[in-house]
Amino acid sequence: MKPKILVVDDETDLVNLVRYNLEREGYEVLTAYDGLPALDLVWEKKPNLIVLDLMLPDLSGVEICRKIKANDETKQIPIIMLTARSSERDRITGFEAGAEDYVVKPFSPKELVLRVKAMLGRTQQTLPNIIQISAIKIYPAEYRVFVDHQEITLTRNEFKILLCLARHPNMVKTREQILEHVWTEDASDVLDRTVDAHVKRLRSKLGEERDCIETVRGVGYRLVHQESP
Repeated sequence: MKPKILVVDDETDLVNLVRYNLEREGYEVLTAYDGLPALDLVWEKKPNLIVLDLMLPDLSGVEICRKIKANDETKQIPIIMLTARSSERDRITGFEAGAEDYVVKPFSPKELVLRVKAMLGRTQQTLPNIIQISAIKIYPAEYRVFVDHQEITLTRNEFKILLCLARHPNMVKTREQILEHVWTEDASDVLDRTVDAHVKRLRSKLGEERDCIETVRGVGYRLVHQESP
């Protein structure tokens, strides 16, 4: 599967140039020209890397970077900040927000491609490709789940709940933590019972592995290894 790169910039010509050079190297390229649509793509598509402009019409690159790095599900996505600002103060601001690299405009498209390759090479060595709990196998980058080697179909939120629990096996996640992780900015409008309803449907889809999700009464849920019969 091709690595997905999200390119975020309000300059159409620049986005097209970067997309052309990345696609030539075999990457799948997603594009956005404003901050809010970019965040929607991050939550939905989970790109492998983000090339992010510092100055955007609605949200600044720094704000977007902070939101991405504050979310457990997306904080590992590397971000290359792309900007016309070259002062030391601007670079420090970008790095403090969580960006891994900084490229100043005007730039060489070949250099940017090399930086993307290097960054992906480093992150792919540290991020797990598969998370396995008992007979459940989760492929985070591909949004796929298998139970006893059979793929099951989950909704976006069901997948995010399972992944939230699987990243910290045996640890209890409160309903509030799950709400913040899964529904991100809309969490304040979602009720606890919504989490319970999603967990109930998720359990039904896990079949014989449903008991891997344990309820901790009055607190939340945890994902545990089941003993083989």
